Amino acid sequence: MKKLLIVVDYQNDFVTGSLGFEKAVSLEEPIAAKINEYRNLGEDGQVIFTMDTHDKHYMESKEGQHLPVVHCIDGEDGWQLYGKIASMKGENDLVFSKPTFGSYELCEYLRKHSDDYESIEFVGVVTNICVISNIVLAKAAIPDITLKVDVNCVASNDDALQEAALAVMESIHVEVKR
Repeated sequence: MKKLLIVVDYQNDFVTGSLGFEKAVSLEEPIAAKINEYRNLGEDGQVIFTMDTHDKHYMESKEGQHLPVVHCIDGEDGWQLYGKIASMKGENDLVFSKPTFGSYELCEYLRKHSDDYESIEFVGVVTNICVISNIVLAKAAIPDITLKVDVNCVASNDDALQEAALAVMESIHVEVKR
């Protein structure tokens, strides 16, 4: 069985673009190290990326009404993976584009491949929005799997919401490495 790393939305707009924040920038090296760790497992490791993906009608969406900041428009620079993480995405890595916080397609993939994985670790941004949303979906897809988060590899633009999200994760039995 494999160990799976899911890199959540580490895209230009969330790091240095329209929704960027300093703590997101500082994640580049720790996330790169995690990707290398999973690559070094060979066949026993796998890396998946999620990418927040919107179109030109974003501002008309429910999310756009509540978060009126254009970001991650499909194919534009802000949508691309950030920095060295972009060059670390392998040809065979799965990528799930998602129009909202959690990826239903990722959830379905995990459900169908539940016997393939012994654990899933999440890294990326934003902890209290997209990271936690995808963790909840993974928990629903594979209730008995070990889910992990290393606090050095996730970030939020709000410290209080970061801590609240981590506490909620612990309450649903995610192993939070502090």
